[in-house]
Amino acid sequence: MRGVLGGMELEKSGGRAGGAAGGGEGCLVTAIRLPVRIVVLVLVVPVRMLWDALVVTGRWLNDALLRPVGRGLLWLARAVFVWPLVGLWRYLLTPLGQLALWLGKVLIVAPALWLYRWVLTPVGHAVMWLVRGVGVVLAAIGAGAYAVLAWLVRYLVVVPAVWVYRWVLTPVGHAVMWLVRGVGVVLAAMGAGAYAVLAWLVRYLVVVPAVWLYTWVLTPVGRAIAWCARGVAWAAGMVVSGVGTALYWIMRVLFVLPALAVWRWVLVPVGRVLAIIGREIWDALGHAWRVAAHISLVVGRFLATLFRWIFVEPVRWVYRSVLTPIGHAVRDAVLRPAARAARSVGRATRQALASARESVRQARADFRRMLFGEPRKPLLTDRGEPPARQARTLGSSTTALTKD
Repeated sequence: MRGVLGGMELEKSGGRAGGAAGGGEGCLVTAIRLPVRIVVLVLVVPVRMLWDALVVTGRWLNDALLRPVGRGLLWLARAVFVWPLVGLWRYLLTPLGQLALWLGKVLIVAPALWLYRWVLTPVGHAVMWLVRGVGVVLAAIGAGAYAVLAWLVRYLVVVPAVWVYRWVLTPVGHAVMWLVRGVGVVLAAMGAGAYAVLAWLVRYLVVVPAVWLYTWVLTPVGRAIAWCARGVAWAAGMVVSGVGTALYWIMRVLFVLPALAVWRWVLVPVGRVLAIIGREIWDALGHAWRVAAHISLVVGRFLATLFRWIFVEPVRWVYRSVLTPIGHAVRDAVLRPAARAARSVGRATRQALASARESVRQARADFRRMLFGEPRKPLLTDRGEPPARQARTLGSSTTALTKD
């Protein structure tokens, strides 16, 4: 604690030096910092020690319990689910699928290919040849019918129609067009006269009176109305401006100036004090958390050393000085002789069983020989086959000229 307070004093003096160099932090910051850091350190040390204890416990549980349990559950899941499924797929479903594929190939694909190759293909070729021949015959018949119909249409329809168009319809059409052109000229002259009369009547009966009415009646009346409206708007603007000015000063005096005074002389100083306190508390929390880490590390090392000298070292001394010599004595006096005796008994048992099997095999061969006689030996006969080909050497040859 003295070291922590000394560190705080050093940091405080360093802060004073920096403040003297850069403008100073003020007496309020200096008065708040030390008590806040002491209180926060007292509150944070138990929390940090509890946090470190939980971290160590969690790591030990993860290494000693959760990870082995997870590996065991993974192996159990693999043994219960994965391996049976793999065996089912490999030794049941795959052979069944291959068998079904072979049966489908033998029972469906091969007959279908044979039917397509030796039945449907020849039948299709025959049908195509028949359709091609029928098409040729129908094309020839259609060509002849088309030629006959074309000759009949040309000399019974086209030639009379051309004669009627040239010597009857063309003169009649020219006469009709001359008559329509004359009637159009007459109607155009009549329309131009009627348009001139209607334009003169509209100008002197509608347009001229309307211009006179707009110039000498409507314009003076509109100017008088606009002047009256401008005066009324000016009077209303003056009234509204006076009322707005009065309301502005009333709101300023009753609300804005008091609120500004409260903000400037109450809220801003209180906010600065709270900001300083919050900043100091935050810095104190960080500093206390780091100091608590060092304290927790020291306490943890002390407890680990205490546990080692109280429990681990006695257990190690007992194991090394008591249990190990006893185990070596038991191994040399009991276990090794027992293992040698067991190996000798096993060796004698295996030899006895081998001799018994050999005796049973010999007795079975003698009994078979007594019942059926000696087995016949195969006779080696020459079957006229060529001998095996010998390997080539440096002195041998395969050509007819150099053979021995």
